[in-house]
Amino acid sequence: MGAESYRFRVGDFKCTAISDGTFTYAPPIFPPPSIFLFANAPREILERALREHNLRSERWTEWVSPYICLLIDTGEQLVLVDTGADGLGPQTGKLIQNLRSEGISPRDVDAVILTHGHPDHIGGNAAEGEPAFPNARFFMWADEWDFWTSGRAEMELDEHSREVLLMVARKNLPPIQGRISLVSSEAEILPGIRPVPALGHTPGHMALSVSSDGEKLLVVSDGFLHPIHLEHPDWQAAVDLDPTQVSITRRRLLNLAARDEALVLAFHFPFPGLGYIVKKGDVWRWKAI
Repeated sequence: MGAESYRFRVGDFKCTAISDGTFTYAPPIFPPPSIFLFANAPREILERALREHNLRSERWTEWVSPYICLLIDTGEQLVLVDTGADGLGPQTGKLIQNLRSEGISPRDVDAVILTHGHPDHIGGNAAEGEPAFPNARFFMWADEWDFWTSGRAEMELDEHSREVLLMVARKNLPPIQGRISLVSSEAEILPGIRPVPALGHTPGHMALSVSSDGEKLLVVSDGFLHPIHLEHPDWQAAVDLDPTQVSITRRRLLNLAARDEALVLAFHFPFPGLGYIVKKGDVWRWKAI
């Protein structure tokens, strides 16, 4: 186990945070990080929040984001959460090699759960037009699948991001069409793994509640892109499709994590993306493991 993977347990489940690499968000393709991540934040309050995290907007010229997938060995099945961003950038697409370093072949994976249809979460679905995980069933929230496959995305995405998002979706969703199971309720997808609707970032964005032997893990995916989003859940990122719904979703996830005293995995937080959400006074904070 090296810097590209991190093993931990949730009850009887053996879990591994697996890096797909990193991606750099920076001008001219993306806005500066303070604007990209906190598009609607009042500037003065934002500057104070940034300083608390040893950041200054004028010096924060790029955001190097980890991409963290999750492997769950339930004892009965190997379950992969998200497939990374193969081909999106020079430092992405490392999921398969890092799985192999853990002794896992793509053929060993029994189920793949896709939290949503953004390139960094579905980019490793396909290889040469075929499912990259040839023996796996795939799961996605029904409205998310519909958004990317029915023509809605073409109409609703902004012009700046539409081309790349659609290109990746058209490459990575059709090859799994015959293997997809669409989720439309909070009933367990697999024993111990339950979907949690986390709408707003995309129309069918999905978090996951993983439970085993009294212990819980909450996989928030892109519910929070940066720890500051816990402290200011109303500050939306430029890539959030429905900002109002994002605020509602974040509060639900915060309360759920606190109620269950759950370990939390966040896809874009510093590797391995694991920690706890704690409340200090009226403010939520991230406590990395």
